[in-house]
Amino acid sequence: MRISTVAIIGGLGKTGNRVAKRLKDRGIDGRAASRSTTPSFDWQDSSTWHAALTGVSAAYVTFQPDLSVAWAAEAISAFAETAANAGVGHIVLLSGRGEDGAVLSENGLKAVGVDYTVLRASWFNQNFSEGAFLDGLRQGKLALLVGDVPEPFVDADDLADVAVEILTNPHHRNQTYELTGPRSLTFRDAVSEIAAASGRAIEYETVPVDAFIAEMTAAGLPPETTDLLHELFTQVLDGRNSDVMDGVRQVLGRPPRDFSDYVRETAATGIWSVQP
Repeated sequence: MRISTVAIIGGLGKTGNRVAKRLKDRGIDGRAASRSTTPSFDWQDSSTWHAALTGVSAAYVTFQPDLSVAWAAEAISAFAETAANAGVGHIVLLSGRGEDGAVLSENGLKAVGVDYTVLRASWFNQNFSEGAFLDGLRQGKLALLVGDVPEPFVDADDLADVAVEILTNPHHRNQTYELTGPRSLTFRDAVSEIAAASGRAIEYETVPVDAFIAEMTAAGLPPETTDLLHELFTQVLDGRNSDVMDGVRQVLGRPPRDFSDYVRETAATGIWSVQP
């Protein structure tokens, strides 16, 4: 079954841009859709959805801010209905591991009846180089709410490879895959590897949850955001997701990239160097 155009919802994000590049390399049209594209796409404005999905045969979907927020399940269900009505035949949804709210969103997608594939992913390696952790690492100290809980970080490039294989191979439709790296390590261990590879002294500090939330509230973050942070760091990272899973191998027939390989290649770019 040949696909023509793939809508990439969140196409400018960490995984969306990687999926777009791989589709282009295969000669497949990938249409990025976000609030800054034309046509635009806004999860909180359903009137923007249909235009982004017109003429599309499949969609890779990332949800903002997170599938755990209270309105996510309703939005995903409504989006799937819109997609089905627009003629989209397959939706690949990026989900999280161990998130009760994410499961509600997954179920909302499945209930619509359109072909789906759910990708439940661990925290990305690239959070340390392309995300919120980068500034702390550059400054020599990363402070987070999580203690010594192992996490099998997955590489965003592996996830993009998986997503494109699934989009182009109907064998993977109506399946759920759990995607992790090949081993679990704590955030402290991860920072130690980054420090060693970049030749710098970088500390890791565990911050009490209540103190962190109080600080974020005082800084003006709304309750929806602080509630989400609290859930991510106290539930998702409570050890329930520490097991290594074989989703990458199931789809690609090869092992996932190890965190050490990611660190070595990324350190060589100088991105973790001290910033002025």
